[in-house]
Amino acid sequence: MRDFRDAKLMAKTLRQALADRDISLTHSETLEIVARQFGFDQWNILSAKLDEAEGVKSAAGIEPPVPIFRIFSVEKAMEFYCGFLGFALDWEHRFGENFPLYCQVSREKMQLHLSEHSGDASPGARAFVRVKNISAYQAELTARNYRYMKPGVEEAPWGLEMTVIDPFSNRITFCQQI
Repeated sequence: MRDFRDAKLMAKTLRQALADRDISLTHSETLEIVARQFGFDQWNILSAKLDEAEGVKSAAGIEPPVPIFRIFSVEKAMEFYCGFLGFALDWEHRFGENFPLYCQVSREKMQLHLSEHSGDASPGARAFVRVKNISAYQAELTARNYRYMKPGVEEAPWGLEMTVIDPFSNRITFCQQI
């Protein structure tokens, strides 16, 4: 039985089968189709999973990104991220007294930078975060009884999602992929 490690061969086989029926697709197009069959939005994501499974490391050593969200109230941000979502404040920085805050909050492997600086980010940003057990996290958040947000879990074609919106219109979609 084939699995995701056979993705390139599957794309080649698909392309040939379609060509036999006079349907012309590029190799890139068939790679994208195979990636979607495995539940990934695009080939680059599946390709990274293939590299990970094979233990391939690039010389660049690229790590996951750290989103920067714009905030307008430190108090509201801490109430939301630390109080409601269960993040920890790792560090904070100000260039001087009465200057905007720049800080990092984290939970498990997820890190976020929060910034009061107007040039760092635009309000209304979005981050997509994979989780292993969306129901457990949703139950945890519901138990906190945060007055401004009661997130539910919704089914999407790629998994179960729960979206939270911070007081500054930034969104985090937590997804348990299936």
